[in-house]
Amino acid sequence: MPYHLHFGEADPLRIRFAISPLWETQSAVRVLARPRQQQYHQPWLRRIAQAARGLDLAPLHLLMPRRGHSPDCLYPPPLTPAGTFAEEIAAVRATAPEIAAADFARALADTPGAAKSAEGRRILADPAGSLARLADLLERAWETLVEPEWPRLRALLEADVAYHSRRLAEGGLERLLGELHPAFAWSEETATLTVDYRGEHVRALEGRGLVLLPSVFIWPEVVSGFDPPWQPTVAYPARGIGGLWTEPRERTPDALARLLGRARADVLCALDEPAGTSALAHRLGLALSSVSAHLSVLRAAGLLTSRRYGHQVLYERTPLGIALAVSQPDHE
Repeated sequence: MPYHLHFGEADPLRIRFAISPLWETQSAVRVLARPRQQQYHQPWLRRIAQAARGLDLAPLHLLMPRRGHSPDCLYPPPLTPAGTFAEEIAAVRATAPEIAAADFARALADTPGAAKSAEGRRILADPAGSLARLADLLERAWETLVEPEWPRLRALLEADVAYHSRRLAEGGLERLLGELHPAFAWSEETATLTVDYRGEHVRALEGRGLVLLPSVFIWPEVVSGFDPPWQPTVAYPARGIGGLWTEPRERTPDALARLLGRARADVLCALDEPAGTSALAHRLGLALSSVSAHLSVLRAAGLLTSRRYGHQVLYERTPLGIALAVSQPDHE
């Protein structure tokens, strides 16, 4: 059965994107228990295999039914466009025990036998203590599975947000939602977003708008169904996942390197998609200060433009920058 999100008059003006390291962490944990979702992540799985063996993720997996409810209190929708993991996990720890208790009970009920298992009984007997224990486990999962790869993941997520923000500006809400995922259908007549997803959920946005949350590890699914008090949100697979773990090849033309200098030309050519300073530094193996200096020069020369997204400044090539990066011959 589909989900139905009903927009009020003000809600289309309150569509916004967000990036969540906490959401990516819980999604990464889920991937480890879902072979179907591992297709595009084999290089990552090989890199984290040994470290993952040191984590006991069974309590989190118990609360991740294959069909049904997962506890929103453990990975709530983000309230800011680009919060840090520390900010998000602090919000998890601040959840009221009665909310956590109801959330845990609902999730355990959707997996046969889960509530009667030893871990299930432990969770239900002490929701407040379990919330703290599970938050600790999520933090270790972040540090082990996701944080080492976060610059790469964040760069892809930021590129997705930049792309779809432009599409929203160019074509409006109907066009954007039609392109995000085949499971989305927008009805102008009823001002309703229908999400073809297992389960049934109906929610009126009532002026809170909708958060669109790109995710690396969620593929091929979409996720919604957040009830009050949580922010209405839809998570969807980010663009470019197929090439996420591919190591960049040498692609800077020699002629361009002679014109701009090798490092500066590398920065220009690395911006196939919008990216921030830290993501570029990680990708190219350069110091943050060096990348920042190169970006400033390229922007002053009219080869790049920049815009702020949350705490990040994203850079992308101008038409002149694109022409230089893609039209230079590789050889003399």
